[in-house]
Amino acid sequence: MTTTDLPALPVTFRPGRTRAVLLALGAALFVVLTVVALLLPRLGAGERLSFVCTGALVFGVLWVLARPRVHAEEAGVTVVNIASRRRLEWAEIVQVRLRPGDPWVFLDLSDGTSLPVLGIQPGAAREQALRDARALRALVEARTAVGPA
Repeated sequence: MTTTDLPALPVTFRPGRTRAVLLALGAALFVVLTVVALLLPRLGAGERLSFVCTGALVFGVLWVLARPRVHAEEAGVTVVNIASRRRLEWAEIVQVRLRPGDPWVFLDLSDGTSLPVLGIQPGAAREQALRDARALRALVEARTAVGPA
């Protein structure tokens, strides 16, 4: 990728299809459980409330599973996974890896660790994930390149 091919910053990478499915499924389950709670005549108030709360809980879990993303901006990258958020400076990222069979992208960091990036997953949309991984790799290379001024 040349510098003209780089995505404009800020840019967010996320598994769009997976996110849409999870949020739609969560909303549908919440609606179905709420309707069932309201239509069943033998249920008491507590039982109706438990149906609605169960629907809300299922929606909440699916919303958390739909949370992963990678947000790149001039100052660095923010990786949001299911239960964590990590802010990285461009210089902290040594390499962006997506090998065949990997469930998501990994960032090799300057401290010797590796950070999983669930926001780029080749599972449901392989071509999109490959494009996103290449774009993120190009951004990292462009922002960390050390050369003559």
